[in-house]
Amino acid sequence: MIYPIVVYGDPVLKKRAREIEQGEIDVVQLAADMYETMEQADGIGLAAPQIGKSIRMFVIDAHKLEDPEVNEFKQIFINPEIIEENGDTWAFEEGCLSIPEIREEIYRPEKLRIKYVDENWQPHEETYDGLKARIIQHEYDHIEGILFTDHLSPFKKRLLKGKLQNISKGKVAIHYRIKAPLAR
Repeated sequence: MIYPIVVYGDPVLKKRAREIEQGEIDVVQLAADMYETMEQADGIGLAAPQIGKSIRMFVIDAHKLEDPEVNEFKQIFINPEIIEENGDTWAFEEGCLSIPEIREEIYRPEKLRIKYVDENWQPHEETYDGLKARIIQHEYDHIEGILFTDHLSPFKKRLLKGKLQNISKGKVAIHYRIKAPLAR
């Protein structure tokens, strides 16, 4: 099932998501729906809050990137916890399905260590760096109630205010379905 993407201004995007209890929901089916939704919207990552579900889960499939470091990176993260971030911070232009038509340079640490369970409820603790770490950090922010625009300077946020208001009203030219909080 393809969900509409929740866009900027919806309270679910600014709320810290809750953990999922094993057996509470069919995470395999939800992950399949999230992958389908993300693929239809041409994304590389999707967090549950972006489809209106305030739970700690996100999926990544970076096959659309032409970078051999990440183009086979496909993973489901349930109840993740970033244990450590380190290394130099580096800039990369990020975008987001929930904030369409806006891309900005965001600085993040180059490495992270994360604990999570997969769709079979098997625990993992892994280290990622570079672009893989960046994608995880972006999606992890979503389950923490943080958007990439929250990392921008107050001046940059003021410059984007009108565009962000239009997004919350559904005034964007995109090819995927959205759920805009202020759409009439």
